Amino acid sequence: QARLVESGGGLVQPGGSLRLSCTASGLAVDGVGMAWFRQAPGKEREGVSCISKRGIATYYSDSVQGRFKISRDRAKNELYLQMNDLNPEDTALYYCAADQWGCMSRSQGLDPPAYLDWGQGTQVTVSS
Repeated sequence: QARLVESGGGLVQPGGSLRLSCTASGLAVDGVGMAWFRQAPGKEREGVSCISKRGIATYYSDSVQGRFKISRDRAKNELYLQMNDLNPEDTALYYCAADQWGCMSRSQGLDPPAYLDWGQGTQVTVSS
């Protein structure tokens, strides 16, 4: 059974950095498309970044482009999201997601319905 467990969330000041981790079991992180999503209270879940199967491509939302970086560690079977220059608008519950056909394009990869497997989420709060 596939399982995704996020970690690394917490409270950080504006301008700070944080690295989220997604530990996977039951699947290989480089054998599927994977993504990070986030959801703030009262808002729809939005795609943050995704990485395609075998690392063919990566995509980012306009709001995080240049500040966030998605990556994988095949040996540890983990997915990461390095978040730099954080601002209060980044405050949300962050989710890791995976699917055999996830991240086939930017529009598809940043859309929640593209993913079958989801983690429980980790809270990121950016506040002074």
